Amino acid sequence: MDSSIALILAQDGLVTGAVYALLATGLVLVFSVTRVIFIPQGEMVTYGALTIASLQLNVFPKIIYLQLVLGSYLFLFEILKIVKSQSKPSLGTHKPSYWLRELFPTFVQCILIPSVLWLLLNELQINSLLAQMGIFFQVILTLFLVAPLGPMLYKSVFEPLSDASVLVLLILSVALHLSLMGLGLWMFGAEGGRSAPLLELRPSWGAYSMSGQSIFVIISSALVMVGFSLFFQYSMSGKALRATAINRLGARLMGINVKTSGQLAFFFAALLGAFSGILIGPITTIYYDSGFIIGLKGFVGAILGALGSYPLAACGALLVGLLESYVSFWASAYKEVWVFSLIIPVIMWRSFKQSNLIDEDDSL
Repeated sequence: MDSSIALILAQDGLVTGAVYALLATGLVLVFSVTRVIFIPQGEMVTYGALTIASLQLNVFPKIIYLQLVLGSYLFLFEILKIVKSQSKPSLGTHKPSYWLRELFPTFVQCILIPSVLWLLLNELQINSLLAQMGIFFQVILTLFLVAPLGPMLYKSVFEPLSDASVLVLLILSVALHLSLMGLGLWMFGAEGGRSAPLLELRPSWGAYSMSGQSIFVIISSALVMVGFSLFFQYSMSGKALRATAINRLGARLMGINVKTSGQLAFFFAALLGAFSGILIGPITTIYYDSGFIIGLKGFVGAILGALGSYPLAACGALLVGLLESYVSFWASAYKEVWVFSLIIPVIMWRSFKQSNLIDEDDSL
């Protein structure tokens, strides 16, 4: 392998590693705030890539139906909660202003916004305008279609069992992954799709050249990571998420709404997953079940960061991308084996560290 091939492989590794870094960041965020290993984040990648590909073919994105169904369920659930609380004599009868104050935010988030999106998509698809929109508007529309699924899934699936053990939440996450993968087959079909490049450039430096899409992936991933760092450092919502991740009970005692923090964490995870799908869609063909293996590689990066450190998770994801790229050149049939084997030394080291802590406690 000469230097030119090594540079090409490094480029591919950095591009895929940048995408895995976004996924690893979302996984660490969700786990630290809610203790949920969000396996369906891979489906968010698939939904993002195939949704923008559908828009570019002027095909109506059926994913809006998933928003409408989940939104209707959550709205009815909120109504039933108020009716149930009203039936308790100790609470008395709620005034209409209470109903409006409690139901209006849920109505806007779960009914009004998905309905407006559905009407807009119908109008654009009838007039064959979905494919004629600029790439920027297609990206924004895709994010609006996929990102709200995160908090909806959390409120409908995980929030009722928020106090369950990590194992129960993991089993629930696997079940949700299988359900969303089946829905992906219904919404997008089995053919797969590839979207148009987001940046039509190909700069070259002598004999070495790099596609504009690869440059866009690396730069946009870096900007997103910097933006998240600033968000966690300076915004009140970011500080609330950090406090919830450090100590859920302490955050609740200090007046932080832990449920809202969980919804926000799932929103960011779905947003990162959808954006990752948009980035990777022009590079490779995505199928309805492609998200699982992509999400697992992001999970490997998160494990390398011990599911608690964002910089370590990002660095681990870059390592996964580089290892996958170089192993694909030497032994492509075993690239998945080498990637997933990275988990073994980390687990052994953490087990050894945990056993040492237990021995120290026993000695005290």
